[in-house]
Amino acid sequence: RCQRWVENCRRADLEDKTPDQLNKHYRLCAKHFETSMICRSSPYRTVLRDNAVPTIFDLTSHLNNPHSRHRKRIKELSEDEIRTLKQQKIDEAFEREQATQELNESNEQNTISEEGGEEQEEETVPLTLEERENKDYLKSLFEILILMGKQNIPLDGHNVDELPEGIFTSDNFQALLEYRINAGDEVLRKRFEMTAVNLEYCSKTQQKQMLEICESCVREETLREVRDSHFFSIVTDEVVDIAGEEHLPVLVRFVDESHNLREEFVGFLPYEADPEILAVKFHTTITEKWGLNMEYCRGQAYIVSSGFASKMKVVATRLLEKYPQAVYTLCSSCALNVWLAKSVPVVGVSIALGTIEEVCCLFNQSPQLLVELDNTISVLFQNNEEKGNELKEICRSQWTGRHDAFEVLVDLMQALVLCLDAVSSDSSIRWNNFIAGRAFVLSSALTDFDFIVTIVILKNVLSFTRAFGKNLQGQTSDVFFAASSLTAVLHSLNEVMENIEVYHEFWFEEATNLATKLDVQIKLPGKFRRAQQGNLDSEVTSENYYKEILSVPTVEHIIQELKDIFSEQHLKALKCLSLVPSVMGQLKFNTSEEHHADMYKNDLPNPDTLSAELHCWRIKWKHRGKDIELPATIYEALHLPDIKFFPNVYALLKVLCILPVMKVENEKYEIGRKRLKAYLKNTLTEQRSSNLALLNINFDIKHDLDLMVDTYIKLYP
Repeated sequence: RCQRWVENCRRADLEDKTPDQLNKHYRLCAKHFETSMICRSSPYRTVLRDNAVPTIFDLTSHLNNPHSRHRKRIKELSEDEIRTLKQQKIDEAFEREQATQELNESNEQNTISEEGGEEQEEETVPLTLEERENKDYLKSLFEILILMGKQNIPLDGHNVDELPEGIFTSDNFQALLEYRINAGDEVLRKRFEMTAVNLEYCSKTQQKQMLEICESCVREETLREVRDSHFFSIVTDEVVDIAGEEHLPVLVRFVDESHNLREEFVGFLPYEADPEILAVKFHTTITEKWGLNMEYCRGQAYIVSSGFASKMKVVATRLLEKYPQAVYTLCSSCALNVWLAKSVPVVGVSIALGTIEEVCCLFNQSPQLLVELDNTISVLFQNNEEKGNELKEICRSQWTGRHDAFEVLVDLMQALVLCLDAVSSDSSIRWNNFIAGRAFVLSSALTDFDFIVTIVILKNVLSFTRAFGKNLQGQTSDVFFAASSLTAVLHSLNEVMENIEVYHEFWFEEATNLATKLDVQIKLPGKFRRAQQGNLDSEVTSENYYKEILSVPTVEHIIQELKDIFSEQHLKALKCLSLVPSVMGQLKFNTSEEHHADMYKNDLPNPDTLSAELHCWRIKWKHRGKDIELPATIYEALHLPDIKFFPNVYALLKVLCILPVMKVENEKYEIGRKRLKAYLKNTLTEQRSSNLALLNINFDIKHDLDLMVDTYIKLYP
């Protein structure tokens, strides 16, 4: 089609270009297409019909303009070429007539309103002076809103409560608007020159409406790429507070046209306490509001804070019922052991995890506190400097997200308690009241026997999944072989469950030894003792209490959670990673992907030739040249110059790539999550806005001001 366009344009200088080059590097103005060739399916998208060919050209105007004579080389056509071109035009006119006829018939069948039919005619009507001025005015307002979003400037300025009575001050939006008027924006000056100084130029309602359109247009740019790539996965991050309301951040994974796996932030979803309502709203937002077809969803993962895990599992289950291929997986950005600990439905575990986060946060806020902790570690580990230095290094990182977070915490417990005690009891003015107060509270929390038992039991139970989880975040070959080791992990945990009496005895002894070292009294939790005050028959020992309330439910839950997250479909998908040449090489090219690829049969362009194609793929790498290295990741395989010669392999690799369990190989394409974290860290809770957040996080996405203005005029005439 590109070559036909070149012929019609009579651009001899472009005839030697390939269709791919033309498509990537050259554009044709819309005025060369008849209106019947242009389809406006929604306020956000304007696309050409599949059979669109440019036919409107003025090939003589350049002769009267001396400046443009040398811009384009007009090719002299022979009589045969003219005859061929005429015949093409006749054929195209006939095709257009047929297309128009079919379109009219379908419009009649679907009973589309008359407004849609008149839309094209309306566009040809020139704008009045008033309409043009209104458009320019709206464009200025949108420019200010986009600037505020990109620069993370909140809409509101001073709090009304802070100002004396009778004093008026502009909010940030109005202040920027006034600044722009003073800088010489004639459109805005004309609009507001007769307006009172203490009057709002743009109401809160109008700002909200315009922000929603900005958000939709920016999101649509990302979603358009997602739709073009067909397959995608949905990932949510931890629930966040936006201006006093809980929201779920939603990210989408897809492979773009340059074969890069990307993870982009697409918006916030209001959180619902009822998991069933949340599941319905989650599905409705993605399909109806954002326009994604969930039939193409191939993975879903939910990173959640403690206490939210069970609710998000309901969401995953409901989506799986409707879309069985949307495999429920772990997310590559979260360590398996941390994810498992957060999902344990035991109140004591949730409290312990919250305490650990607070301790880590306090030390990260104050460099002086970290120096104090370093000194304490040096004293405690003076006989083992290597271990001490390792712990110091770990303390300066986000260690609460590590696979071995609970091992690290048990090793650090004594140092943390001694350091916090020293800070809270320091009589000098070295520490401010806030740090001293927090140190006292956290020291008391760490030296509670309930906390000590919880972290020791979590450390021991999760030691069985640590190596497995670490491999899941490793190289592609590690992930492939990890899938095969799940059976052994489950076998070990089942053996623990069968002999829980013996294992718990060892774990409880370790907890009591640590408590003794910290001079902590071994006792039942206060709330349990208070509840049992009137019950004289109760002779529950601490060991038995923690076995029933903590060890048994934790082990049972982790076994079940591993079975749920690594379903048969998920394991089948991971077995398909043997398509990656380096994995194939480790298996001596003796692989059988076709048995596991059944679940993706409908996603392949030529499923009938899959077996033969896989054979060719194996032969290609088995008999490669000595100096050719085997691609070690899906990213490398997708960027092979001849990958398109293996269409089924290419399709399979793209689908496997977007599974949330697979890590994003190139960090610059995982920028959405990092920018989300930065926005939440740098913005006060009450100043956060879901609309402005999207503009700030996706600040580099192109935006069309004219489209925003036109959409606003259509929605709010």
